[in-house]
Amino acid sequence: MADKMTPEQRHRCMSRIRSKDTKPEMVVRRWLWAEGYRYRLNLKRLPGKPDIVLRRFHTVIFVNGCFWHGHEDKSCFRAPKSNVDFWNSKIQRNRERDKRNYLKLGEMGWNVIVVWECQLAPRCREDTLRAISYKLSKTYLDLQHRAYEVREDTVLMVADSEVKYGVGNRG
Repeated sequence: MADKMTPEQRHRCMSRIRSKDTKPEMVVRRWLWAEGYRYRLNLKRLPGKPDIVLRRFHTVIFVNGCFWHGHEDKSCFRAPKSNVDFWNSKIQRNRERDKRNYLKLGEMGWNVIVVWECQLAPRCREDTLRAISYKLSKTYLDLQHRAYEVREDTVLMVADSEVKYGVGNRG
């Protein structure tokens, strides 16, 4: 099937699609803020510049568009019908880059949540947002337990017994 737009029209249309502040991203951000979660946006020093960074929970959230990131769910991902080789290659590269970024973030100790555009459709939005909240609360509890773990190789020191205060050390 031929494209209904000329190549110039298609280029102009595709180039206007945003990478930040997309509608699905705004849905998640507004919900998080209303629930009392505070976050940072698109931190450049983290791999993949995550859409949302919740430092307190050591969690990042990516809100992915089904087309651009090649969602595996066939019910929401439609393969392009024009310039097929270019788009298939681009989407495959995006998938590989995403996977690398998720692995790097995991190695750095970050929890990664990926929310797909189709998961924010009105029919399933509430379930998706509840799942995010559940994941964050579970992560918070895990972090609290980890904070109180004492490893055998860790030496806890309250004060250095060798320092003698007030004896000849006036600076």
